[in-house]
Amino acid sequence: MSSLLRLATAGSVDDGKSTLVGRLLYDTKSVLADQLDAVQRASVDKGLSTPDLSLLVDGLRSEREQGITIDVAYRYFATPRRSFVLADTPGHVQYTRNTVTGASTAQLAVLLVDARNGVVEQTKRHAAVLALLGVPRLVLAVNKVDLIGYDEAAFTVIAKEFAAHATSLGYAEGSVLTVPVSALHGDNVATRSANTPWYDGPTLLEHLETVPVAPDPHEAAFRFPVQYVIRPRTAEHPDYRGYAGQIAAGTVRPGDEVAVLPEGLRSTVERVDTPDGPVPEAGAGASVTVLLRDDLDIARGDLLASAEHRPTVTDELTATLCWLSAKTLDPGTKVLVKHGTRTVQAIVDELVSRFDEQALSTVDGPGKLELNEIGSVRLRLAEQLAVDHYTDSPRTGALLVLDPGSGDTLAAGLVGERFRALAGGA
Repeated sequence: MSSLLRLATAGSVDDGKSTLVGRLLYDTKSVLADQLDAVQRASVDKGLSTPDLSLLVDGLRSEREQGITIDVAYRYFATPRRSFVLADTPGHVQYTRNTVTGASTAQLAVLLVDARNGVVEQTKRHAAVLALLGVPRLVLAVNKVDLIGYDEAAFTVIAKEFAAHATSLGYAEGSVLTVPVSALHGDNVATRSANTPWYDGPTLLEHLETVPVAPDPHEAAFRFPVQYVIRPRTAEHPDYRGYAGQIAAGTVRPGDEVAVLPEGLRSTVERVDTPDGPVPEAGAGASVTVLLRDDLDIARGDLLASAEHRPTVTDELTATLCWLSAKTLDPGTKVLVKHGTRTVQAIVDELVSRFDEQALSTVDGPGKLELNEIGSVRLRLAEQLAVDHYTDSPRTGALLVLDPGSGDTLAAGLVGERFRALAGGA
């Protein structure tokens, strides 16, 4: 069975991202015949002699009319070697928050630049966001190389500039690849191009098929946010008490010792149930019902975790937030913090710093955070949460900040002050 790679795309407006994604879908034969017919008809209507492959992904009418991508869209395709889930994110600076959404689970990101423009501010902004999210591998696709006459020297300048920027963000040698491509003509996307004999690296698709994926979340410490308590109280199951949810990290087996957090109670796993019956073990991503040996007072929002490797239980935390609201975030603001299946009231105790993704520096003690700004915030919680640092366990190291009145999402957050290392701090 082929492995799965989760990837995200990002790039500035008009860099050809939608065309590149369309080319990948087309070249991997992941397009239905009626979809291709519709694209060909629309292309003819636009006066084009060849199919506009960007129309394969710009499905929303408003996007087609404006010629831009304004939302995150998930695409699914496969080759005999690997399956892919691709998050296609918008390029406009005002939609940087969508990049956070799309890249939050990515194991690799493809950043596009126009070969005529090279690395621009939005390229650096996207790369910084990807580094903050811990995306382990980057590909810089230097698109539209046909428009610079397949010039090796121009490509080399762009590749060196981006490599230096990626290194400053903490990316190690070997985790970043730069590929010269023409999404319009297919150069080095799925097939090697005769127009770039000076390039001896893999095509984009070859790299996606063979790049090592991130560490298996099954190998992390066990984390299981309780979503629902099942007590059928039937004649067949008079004493059944199970805890249902999705395993966020690690693996669970009967006989495992677990802690119930935030209370700190301990018990032993008696059984792991699925809709198909009990199983000897279940891993990250599986939706299961866990039965414990002891009858404990456990409710939705509690976390079952490895008794040996527990998360931190705290009523104060520092988080890196990407502010997603048009409202500003000010010290003293009352919010809700949603972590896993638990939501607690909180207050913004302090705005510690704001990250300048262009200068790769921090501004200490900012008075506020505005839309699309990224900052370090100290939160005081009304109840305790069991949290991991984001680098240790992304699922239990992530949180959302909500408006207590409307329930709207105000920020996406990562536990820990992620950008200090990027800015040269501790």
